[in-house]
Amino acid sequence: MSRTILYARVSTADQTLSHQRTHAEAAGFKIDEVVADHGVSGVSTRLRDRPEGRRLFDMLRAGDTLVVRWVDRLGRNYADVTATIRELMERGVIVRTVINGMTFDGATTDPIQQAVRDALIGFMAATAQAQAEAIKEAQRAGIEEAKGDRTKFRGRKPAYGRKELDLVRDMLAAGGGTSEIAREAKLSRQTVLRIKADPAGAEAALARWDLS
Repeated sequence: MSRTILYARVSTADQTLSHQRTHAEAAGFKIDEVVADHGVSGVSTRLRDRPEGRRLFDMLRAGDTLVVRWVDRLGRNYADVTATIRELMERGVIVRTVINGMTFDGATTDPIQQAVRDALIGFMAATAQAQAEAIKEAQRAGIEEAKGDRTKFRGRKPAYGRKELDLVRDMLAAGGGTSEIAREAKLSRQTVLRIKADPAGAEAALARWDLS
């Protein structure tokens, strides 16, 4: 019997895992099992090299559906994400995303549909990598700014720590709304909006207060 398996990669607390399942079920998915990796980088660690990612590959069979919040849960490296999705499709696994409701099915035989499918895979994988690179650049800029401000007034202590900042960035990258993110991170909407508008400044504030 085919199964629907939700894979989640979460950076911080269990609340992000429950959120991803709730979001998937609200989108109409009937989840049979959840597989999750915690605190694993999507940039440097391939899906099959993650502890639960390896188990996921062993579990999936032809006819199963793999559900992910967005393709960045599979990784943030273009070559890795595209290779992973293609391998799963070749094995007869259908990959579906909660955000945007995308379906990648290797059983597609129409050449036009195949071309559209493959173009979408490439575009979404490239977007995931671009978002990861933007986050890294913001972190570098924030650290450099903080180094120059060490002897200056540190300003107001941020209402968030590393865990909350990573969660906000993760959900922003996945297309989450401001109110939704604020609830999950237990922050005000204004704080989330400030982080969104100035990620480098958010990093700098953490560094100035030795919270990073």
